[in-house]
Amino acid sequence: MKITDLRCTVIGRNPVLRIVTDEGIDGFSEVEPSKHYLKPHVLFYRDYILGEDPTCVERVVRKIRRLGAFKPWGSSVSAIEMALWDIAGKAAGLPVHRLLGGKVRDRVRVYNGAVRFPLDGYTPEDYAANMARMKASPENFSLIKQGVAFHGPMAASVPGFYYGDPGDGGHRIDRGALTEKGLKHLIACTEAMKEVCGDEVGLALDCGPGMLPHDVIRFARAVEHLNLAWIEDTVTGDYVPWVHADQYLEITRSTSTPIHTGEQIYLRHNFKDLIEQKAVNVIGPDPCDVGGISELKWITEYADLHGILMAPHGTGDGLFGVAALVQVCATLPDNYIAFEYPTGDPSWWYDIVDGLPDPIVEDSHIEVWDTPGIGVTFNDQARDYLPEEEKDFFD
Repeated sequence: MKITDLRCTVIGRNPVLRIVTDEGIDGFSEVEPSKHYLKPHVLFYRDYILGEDPTCVERVVRKIRRLGAFKPWGSSVSAIEMALWDIAGKAAGLPVHRLLGGKVRDRVRVYNGAVRFPLDGYTPEDYAANMARMKASPENFSLIKQGVAFHGPMAASVPGFYYGDPGDGGHRIDRGALTEKGLKHLIACTEAMKEVCGDEVGLALDCGPGMLPHDVIRFARAVEHLNLAWIEDTVTGDYVPWVHADQYLEITRSTSTPIHTGEQIYLRHNFKDLIEQKAVNVIGPDPCDVGGISELKWITEYADLHGILMAPHGTGDGLFGVAALVQVCATLPDNYIAFEYPTGDPSWWYDIVDGLPDPIVEDSHIEVWDTPGIGVTFNDQARDYLPEEEKDFFD
């Protein structure tokens, strides 16, 4: 079998990849909607993989892996890797989890990062009300993550929250030291949400990037009595192309509150210091940024050897991302907690993709399926959502 083409289009807002072969077996994958600009970057790799055997996944990815980088520039390599696994599974007549060593669990736990409701404001009462809506969601999530501080509007919307001026750019460029008022507000909002969660639902917080280490330590110590699942991406995180393992190590050693990071990191090499220094308690690479699903599996196993937990990121990875995450997370060792559940957005995505269970999530879990490949496919309705100039994408 040989690769004859690599195609990329944007369906809705999500870049979608199709790898075409000479035996009529295609592989598909999807990239989060915030990266609609990645199409030319995906197609840059076309000439590198043409003529290769797609079932030799590692051999193909070795040709392009070193050309990627931290989020968002690792997404193209990652998406190609996942589409290759889709082909390899279909060619073998096996689900991808069998090719990755076989499932060790029949259902995979997920946590809520994408089933969201607008906040009415940024007071503790507003966060509590919003948490109550998420807790009542029919997926019955056992773990819910909420954005606070610099991850979301809190820092810019609460006057005097930090010593700095909110920026007007995207990708969370704000950063600064918290005021006493800001720290107290953050603690109060956290306490209000945890009161709603009780001990039935775990609470995780996405906090940055943008916090400074001394503020993270003060906050983490102040909420130790709440037994949070973790506080995530405080110092670094989304769209930050470095790791700062030394700063995370200082934070982690200073508190019993679990510390989490990793969604923007590309490749196992850049998790090395975090893992070997035990600089964090939990890591959360995104399969569509870290280099793919086999890269995620390798990192998880190495983290397990060092007593570090795994909770993969994935909130924007779409329905093909759900499928890929189910496949790999079914095979992970016992340091696996849950993956961040992505949704189809807009809702018509559920009309154009076949193969997912209905409902997808029950009691915070997804049943692992045994369909060949990643187990989901586009149906004929998907053609209606192709850009006019790319109506031949599926031909």
